[in-house]
Amino acid sequence: MAITVAEIEVADPADAWVRAGFCVDSGGDAGAVCRIGGVRVRLAESDRGTGIVGWSLRGLPSRDSPVDLDGIPTTRSDSVAATPAEHANGVTAIDHIVLLSPDLRRTVESLAGIGAEPRRERDGELGGRPIRQIFFRFGEVIIEVVGSPQTATEGPSTLWGITYVVADIDATAAYFGDRTALVKPAVQPGRRITTLRHHELGMSVRSAMISAPILGA
Repeated sequence: MAITVAEIEVADPADAWVRAGFCVDSGGDAGAVCRIGGVRVRLAESDRGTGIVGWSLRGLPSRDSPVDLDGIPTTRSDSVAATPAEHANGVTAIDHIVLLSPDLRRTVESLAGIGAEPRRERDGELGGRPIRQIFFRFGEVIIEVVGSPQTATEGPSTLWGITYVVADIDATAAYFGDRTALVKPAVQPGRRITTLRHHELGMSVRSAMISAPILGA
């Protein structure tokens, strides 16, 4: 069975995501839920910090699979995919989740331990420093593992941010107004992207919006 993302746990208040144009279902004590494509984003303040504090995956290889994937709290899920909701901001799906790794070799080995194999990789730079991006496919969601190609440090990997697919990138940028950066060409051919000034909306998850993939590109 292929590994897929069932749920992402985010330590944010639901009203922040509502302000950002997401449709959020009330969830009682377990936290509210935002359905994005087939993935559920569970919103509940947590004593584990801010941002993405864990996730649930389908297709883990055995019942004794670790609940800590290279430092990321991970639980098994047998749930069916969510029914997508309509969002005022134009979001239709999750394009990719950025996983920040302090030790790329260690992280790739951890992912291999649950049966995930890299699809491709590329080198680039961030803030003037070289980085390597290694891409995995978890169902409809791409996992982009990012770290230094030259050095490794101690500490856990973290789920650092989310990039969402939108139906119309210009309409989404207009919806957010000055709370987004300028729309610019994405690395992916034919696509365009903008980043959200998430803190201004009370969100702790780094967020970007990208146009839909170009068929055949």
